Amino acid sequence: MGVDLDVHVGRDALASDERIGVPDDTELDNWLTRARDAGAREELLETMAGGYTGAVAVLERGEGPTVGLRVDIDGLPREEASGDDHTPAREGFRSETGAMHACGHDAHVTFGLGVLETLADDPEFAGTLKVFFQPAEESIGGGKPMAESGHLDDVDSLLAVHVGLDRPTGRVVAGIDGFLAVSQFRAEFVGEPAHAGAHPSEGRNAVQAMATAVQNLYGISRHEDGATRVNVGRVAGGTATNIVPESATIEGEVRGETTELMRYMRDQADRIADGAAVTHDCDVDVETVGEAPSAASDEAVAAAVADVAGDVPGVDSVSDREDLGGSEDATYLMQRVQERGGQAAYVVVGTDHPSGHHTATFDVDEASLDIGVAVLAGALRELSRT
Repeated sequence: MGVDLDVHVGRDALASDERIGVPDDTELDNWLTRARDAGAREELLETMAGGYTGAVAVLERGEGPTVGLRVDIDGLPREEASGDDHTPAREGFRSETGAMHACGHDAHVTFGLGVLETLADDPEFAGTLKVFFQPAEESIGGGKPMAESGHLDDVDSLLAVHVGLDRPTGRVVAGIDGFLAVSQFRAEFVGEPAHAGAHPSEGRNAVQAMATAVQNLYGISRHEDGATRVNVGRVAGGTATNIVPESATIEGEVRGETTELMRYMRDQADRIADGAAVTHDCDVDVETVGEAPSAASDEAVAAAVADVAGDVPGVDSVSDREDLGGSEDATYLMQRVQERGGQAAYVVVGTDHPSGHHTATFDVDEASLDIGVAVLAGALRELSRT
């Protein structure tokens, strides 16, 4: 980029003790080898080894407030479409790794780099800009370790951003509310194997325990204080029809309109897993693999975004506030700033995409990249003046 930055990478950007849902060593070593084979710089690989992806870029321009931008950088474990009607495939930049940016996080990286370059060349910007390139949003595992890294503790105003979310190119949402707090969990049931024909009574059926838990999870009572959600997304267990299964797993999640409601749902889910194990004489271990609180955008920061967005070429619609209706671990970073007297907002930059997020044919309208950089850089410049 040709920009003089102080860059913290890997272990220097994340609080090690706060990481959750880190892949096992085999998977981490595989991706490290692939990065090395692709020509990644060895000094960076050493810093990021063990799954310490992520970076914080710091641009200092004299006295003034510290403003921040959070962009998430991870992809999703799915093959990207290969047909000629898919622009990345047709133009030669389709992913070939078995993972793809099916949620637009490559556009977010572009926003981060573009904002750094724009404000570095802007004589009107004074103060400090920090851009947080956050890993593991999709698994809800990267927000907390970045929030707890110490790099946010002096941030006065923070913007977090997402592209698309079913908003078209030219639309900007200045402040998102309505984040659902979420907790993702993995429950492993352990019983005792036995011959299903000759000695069924000697077995302790882990699949029965798992099935009981799945059924009862969907029976958790709703709560009068607000919306709640529960979903079991993946189950596994057993080896053969004639073996009483000794192990089974559930991967699921609960959500709540507030962090307190999410905690209520998680307490109930843990109780149900324990009860199902007792009912079928099995053991169970429940592990949190991802979690994020709720959050709200601050009015003053959202107003700064809206004021700037209205004058950006290509923007034809600006909304002051909208609800997300989903979950995001940017809430950890927003909450960290807000708890220390700062302010934060979550921004959506619309983009036309040919299919929904997380699909193999997802793509972004590249016109939205210039819009996003201009809106975010302009808003951060204004916030640095306050």
